[in-house]
Amino acid sequence: MSITSRRFAAVVVGVGLVGLSACGSSDSGTGGDSKTVTLVSHDSWAVSKNVLAAFEKQSGYKVRVLKDGDAGQAVNKAILTKDNPQGDVFFGVDNTLLSRALDNGLFQSYEAKGSDQVLPEYRVDQDKHRVTPIDTGDICVNYDKAYFSKHDLTPPTSFDDLVKPAYKNLLVTENAATSSPGLGFLLGTAAKYGDDNWQDYWKKLKANGVKVVDGWEQAYNEEFSGSAGGKKAKADRPLVVSYASSPPAEVIYADPKPKTAPTGVATGTCFRQTEYAGLLSNAKNTKGGKAFLDFLLTKRFQEDMPLNMFVYPVRKGAQVPEEFVKFGPQAKKPQTMAPDRIADHRDQWVKSWTSLVLK
Repeated sequence: MSITSRRFAAVVVGVGLVGLSACGSSDSGTGGDSKTVTLVSHDSWAVSKNVLAAFEKQSGYKVRVLKDGDAGQAVNKAILTKDNPQGDVFFGVDNTLLSRALDNGLFQSYEAKGSDQVLPEYRVDQDKHRVTPIDTGDICVNYDKAYFSKHDLTPPTSFDDLVKPAYKNLLVTENAATSSPGLGFLLGTAAKYGDDNWQDYWKKLKANGVKVVDGWEQAYNEEFSGSAGGKKAKADRPLVVSYASSPPAEVIYADPKPKTAPTGVATGTCFRQTEYAGLLSNAKNTKGGKAFLDFLLTKRFQEDMPLNMFVYPVRKGAQVPEEFVKFGPQAKKPQTMAPDRIADHRDQWVKSWTSLVLK
């Protein structure tokens, strides 16, 4: 989720993507009177054209989208520009980076309509309502089924498996300092092995040949042999840190569609991610921004997300397409971490990880 940062949908040109870009929000107006709402997001934002068009017709606002790279990059840029923001609403800050955004005053308070319909486990910041939960998903290691079949090798199923000699030089992950799934994978190992042992785990992973790249798109579409992009690029890494929802994307966008997904998920490596949106503190069009946040929690948008951004909805009663559930079920026992623990340790963990893995 948010997935996120991150999804196969981000590189599929022309399939339900908004595709609009902006160089800022100079036409966003002041005092909430503008008829343009500018959304700032990571590269994986996507919505069906008819769903967005219905919002624009009903609300009278035109939506303008500015995509700012991987989720980590987008959040950092939004913080740096918070006094004169690029837009009105930010979508794509997740639970791994939420405290950074809140501590830096990125968002102003607004309780979106439909917030009472959000499943309780995804609600946060209930006293101030600075962010609205939008979607959820699992960051997990994906594997290339054809590779493991060809080499008569059983795919890994857990964190422990990844450090075994059989999987040497097979895994590619993202930089935890710049990438949301990379950070999520680091937090998953910290949740699994604890403060005292996660660094030892990464020493073993490094010794076993893990490759680190900047972001999800590079890892998944250029380095991972199981992805459509990886096959074209003749990639040689059959294990990648991605999402539990990546396999259905490989099925849905394939032509012809295979009966089974060409990739699988190591379910014992998953970390639960939730993505949020918020009204930027110095937004020029606050009225339009609020209307857009309301839209993100509507049942129509929530049910549109799975096959566009490959994430699960957080709204009660929102239906998920059968093919999405079939090929990308949520992990039954993902690693999780309380937001306050992430806030207390994230920066130090990332600093330690960078020193340990990248140097």
